[in-house]
Amino acid sequence: MLVLILAYLGGVLTILSPCILPVLPFVFARADRPFARNGLPMLIGMALTFALVATLAAVGGGWAIRANQYGRLIGMAVLAVLGLTLLSTRFAEWISRPFVALGNRLSQQSERQDSIWSAAGLGVATGLLWAPCAGPILGLLLTGAALNGASLQTSLLLLTYAAGAATSLALALAIGGRVFTLMKRTLGAGEWVRRALGVLVLAGVAAIALGLDTGVLTRVSLASTGGIEQKLLDAARPAPAPQPVVKQGEPLPVEGELPSLDGATQWFNSPPLSAPSLRGKVVLVDFWTYSCINCIRSLPYVRGWADKYKDHGLVVIGVHAPEFAFEKDPQNVSKAIKDLGVDYPVALDNDYAIWKGFNNEYWPAHYFIDTQGRIRHHHFGEGEYEQSEDVIRQLLTEAGQKDLPGGYVQPGAQGAEAAGSGDAMRSPETYVGYARAENFAGGKVAHDDAWTYQAPGTLMVNQWAFDGRWTVRDENAQSDAVNGRIVYRFRGRDLHLVLGPGHDGKPVRFRVTIDGKSPGADHGMDTDADGNGTVTSQRLYQLVRQAIGTGERTFEITFLDPGVQAYAFTFG
Repeated sequence: MLVLILAYLGGVLTILSPCILPVLPFVFARADRPFARNGLPMLIGMALTFALVATLAAVGGGWAIRANQYGRLIGMAVLAVLGLTLLSTRFAEWISRPFVALGNRLSQQSERQDSIWSAAGLGVATGLLWAPCAGPILGLLLTGAALNGASLQTSLLLLTYAAGAATSLALALAIGGRVFTLMKRTLGAGEWVRRALGVLVLAGVAAIALGLDTGVLTRVSLASTGGIEQKLLDAARPAPAPQPVVKQGEPLPVEGELPSLDGATQWFNSPPLSAPSLRGKVVLVDFWTYSCINCIRSLPYVRGWADKYKDHGLVVIGVHAPEFAFEKDPQNVSKAIKDLGVDYPVALDNDYAIWKGFNNEYWPAHYFIDTQGRIRHHHFGEGEYEQSEDVIRQLLTEAGQKDLPGGYVQPGAQGAEAAGSGDAMRSPETYVGYARAENFAGGKVAHDDAWTYQAPGTLMVNQWAFDGRWTVRDENAQSDAVNGRIVYRFRGRDLHLVLGPGHDGKPVRFRVTIDGKSPGADHGMDTDADGNGTVTSQRLYQLVRQAIGTGERTFEITFLDPGVQAYAFTFG
């Protein structure tokens, strides 16, 4: 219920967002008509269409996006005809000759020709054009839709968001209708109002056709709802549950049963495993994804436990649950498994079936299961490795294992796998795609549209910006020309960036600087001392590893070739 309320409030706030501006003329074009027969059906049609298109876009992949683009073209054509009929009654009469039914509906010449279905049809066309600015709430909904797949809950949340937007538009329509009625009575300006609406409708179509609804309007808007929405989310988000504490000598509680593993789309290093087949074994389930720095830093311990206790009844299972679309590719995952030295069974959980079976919410997440198939302990995130190993030993001892090897795993990890600096003030994980981006200091972001950005001369700590021509999408940003840059004022010992080559797969060269100079001894494992490196595959790249200190530095990466895709920064 709380998520539904947030979705509705997020939709209501859409009236303050720049993306709604091109839609307003289509709404006001029927402001002088009875609301029940005109305004309400149009708003319902718009809301239903948006919910359907947003659901398809979130869960359907590229084909749904292309279908939506064709729908936008159809919507623009229909509404352009509407605008012309408002401008000229002669054109309305002419268009109605070969298409009497369509012409009568679009021209709005008289009350007798109005119909609920014509209003709903215009709402459908308007919904195809509506590209809402993805503030934190809509970003959360779309992310959840992509995560959970097509479902009644997904459609209900998006429909609730659309209903909130329709509510605010209905209020604007009611106010607008009174203004137009007053103008007609006092000035006799009915025809001029009609023509003005026609101009506005055509201007709205032109704005959408030129991409101004997601480009210029987004950047020059004086109103932004992102801060308001984020405060709503922060207020509603429950505090994370505390990690369970293991007390020596006390039995571990039973937290549940091992869920089914049947939802895996593929298995690596093993034939498919099942919960019944694992009875009699102590099992460690590790949820991870290969571009997650926290997962990468915990892997040396998981590998160490698998090797140390494999002959004493421990089975380690990695459940690879992707965060980004490229992490669903079995070839990418297979290469990462090999590169990271993972030799225990890994289930590819592209549909999040196992993830949802555990009700999991974290990367990494470790679940410890006893020989009876009962979950006895869990741990989220990095750290507390000795406690986790104590749990493994306790469960193995309960299973009758004796003469267990002593001591704790000390992997001595290097590179990106090395433990973080522990700096509590280090910069937060920062997403580059607009769905979850924060602290962007380069003005407004044009959604799904190529735009030339200019980075500011100075940045505050944790601020970042693009420079050059970029196309920003929901989960990544693509450099569209040579010498595209990203600048970040960060704090931390390490800086990582998830990158991938363009759609053609060609390597992309880059150069890194720190405070305007080559990194020297502070270069990461994926750059040399001069800051040079190459993006060859979709993965996490360690670009900075400071030899001394974790203070504030200005990081800059310049891509010498076009096409790179940037996803997220993480720090250590």
